[in-house]
Amino acid sequence: MRKKNDKKFARPKARLGQPDLDQSKATVLGSLRSPESQRGYRHAIDEFIEWYCSEPSLSFNSTSTAMFLGVA
Repeated sequence: MRKKNDKKFARPKARLGQPDLDQSKATVLGSLRSPESQRGYRHAIDEFIEWYCSEPSLSFNSTSTAMFLGVA
C-alpha cells in the first residue's frame, strides 16, 4: 500500500513534439557565441528535427540518435 506522502514522479516524455524540439534548438543556439558555430549547429539540428519528425513512432533516446547518425 502506498503511503500518503509518497509522491508519484512524472515520467519524462518519450516522444518529443515540435515545441519541445524548438525549445531545445533555441537553448543550444543561444549558448553559442560564434555566428559560424550557430549556422553549423542550426543546419545539423534542423536536419535531425526533420528526420525525427518523419519517424512517427520513434522515441527520443540514444538509440534514435544512433539511427540518425547511421551507427545503429
